[in-house]
Amino acid sequence: MAGHDHDHGHSHGPGEHGGHSHGVSADADRRWLGIALALICGFMAAEVVVGIVADSLALISDAAHMLTDAVSIVLALIAMRLAARPARGGFTYGLKRAEILSAQANGLTLLLLAVWLAYEAVRRLLDPPEVAGGLVLVTALAGIVVNVAAAWCISKANRTSLNVEGAYQHILNDLFAFIGTAVAGLIVLTTGFVQADAIATLVVVALMVKAGYGLVHESGRIFLEAAPAHVDPDAVGDRLVAHGPVTEVHDLHIWTITSGQAALSAHVLVEPAGDCHAVRRDLEKLLDAEYGITHTTLQVDHTQETLLRVGRPGETDPADPHCADPHGPVHREGPHDH
Repeated sequence: MAGHDHDHGHSHGPGEHGGHSHGVSADADRRWLGIALALICGFMAAEVVVGIVADSLALISDAAHMLTDAVSIVLALIAMRLAARPARGGFTYGLKRAEILSAQANGLTLLLLAVWLAYEAVRRLLDPPEVAGGLVLVTALAGIVVNVAAAWCISKANRTSLNVEGAYQHILNDLFAFIGTAVAGLIVLTTGFVQADAIATLVVVALMVKAGYGLVHESGRIFLEAAPAHVDPDAVGDRLVAHGPVTEVHDLHIWTITSGQAALSAHVLVEPAGDCHAVRRDLEKLLDAEYGITHTTLQVDHTQETLLRVGRPGETDPADPHCADPHGPVHREGPHDH
């Protein structure tokens, strides 16, 4: 290489800034979420009144769940606004992770609401009140229609965003809740078995815990800088070092900036006669084609030629100025520790 022996590459996919793209425009997302929010708020107000009149925990729990639906959509809309702001100052990625904060808040509210509803349902199983089955059935059927419409609206938005998926999971669980409530109302109306109301609530609680845990788990992985679930960093390192002139890959980091936006950085060593620039370009294409990673930062250097190296296999030479304290495994051709 003329004048230097290293190459720092920053790659972004076509038509992207920082490798960020969405299949649905942010304006379209906000429009669909706004329609769903209007539907939910209008029905929620009516359901609270009917739930109190019918003395139905299932209806009141549905209304409480709809309140969290509304909050989740509001959070999603706010997060979208923040995430759209350009990167500046100390926020070098912008506020992209506001969407992940929103998703985690949605997951936590689902879990907390599930705890409260489980307590109330068990209490009512032990001491069941009178429930107006007819009112419960009619209101639940209307709720099913509203939630199907709201779920359809949110499904039109970009659900690859964990933020939008969080709001969608709220609506979907509310739909399941109304189906369960409708069944409970029919049972109460036809058989007088009032405990059906609480049993329906417990079924919904189980669904809420499943959805809430999924959101908290996925958002937690992103906050902890874990690699995307579908990407094995060790396999990626082995794949990179298998490329032609590459002799070693270390300091390999793969993380997620926000939903669907993976990033990678690595220190790559190539043979003394290798072309650092060409290797970088080849590796960027490989990462894009095989792993869908377009936001890459690769430091590519020549391997230093030494006459004698003393040390155990896989151990970094202390005299090697490339990286005094490498993080993670060192990938080389042939068998090596991960």
